[in-house]
Amino acid sequence: MRRIIGSAFLSLDGVMQAPGGPSEDPTGGFAHGGWVFGFSDAEVGPAIARFFARPYDLLLGRRTYDIFAAYWPYVEGDMAEAFTRANKYVLTRGGATLDWANSHALADMDAVGALKATDGSDLLIQGSGTLYPALLRHGLLDRVTTMTFPVLLGAGKRLFGEGTPPGSLRLVEAQVTAGGVAIATWEPAGPVPEGGMPWLDNVHEAERQRRMAAGEW
Repeated sequence: MRRIIGSAFLSLDGVMQAPGGPSEDPTGGFAHGGWVFGFSDAEVGPAIARFFARPYDLLLGRRTYDIFAAYWPYVEGDMAEAFTRANKYVLTRGGATLDWANSHALADMDAVGALKATDGSDLLIQGSGTLYPALLRHGLLDRVTTMTFPVLLGAGKRLFGEGTPPGSLRLVEAQVTAGGVAIATWEPAGPVPEGGMPWLDNVHEAERQRRMAAGEW
């Protein structure tokens, strides 16, 4: 069985949209494309290289595939050659052709689950934030590495967006670079723990509870 392992660049307020450049994804009026480059340091590049050091295939959402297919086949370098050589599995409902070499369409999460159950290389996700809610709901995500940069973007697409199920994560490894980039690897670890401090039974708390119930708080 394969593992599904993700990696994403994040701002401190959880935005992962268009880290690579101004024209990457300006949808929704996003005006800060290319935001990672003001904060990258000597430790970020090696961390990215470690993520792609193992044999892998790529698992991508359709928009990330389109971004990659318009860039990587047209540049030179080891990463470009590796991405072109890898199998690219694209979750897409559309009928448009996937004409980048070694690209394959997946119709839904059942198809992703069937692919995960086969023998082969790990399936790596770069970007493709729309995949995570569904992968978590179906219990298909094995691990995710977040690279959180010291910047607030205020608005934009989030990694764990609408439809993300509640759940806890277990920290596998972590480092903070000299430039303040927090690199952490997480694995799903079951439901959200229940519990917490008991609230006191007094007149002020009773009044607060009444105001909450009445929509006045």
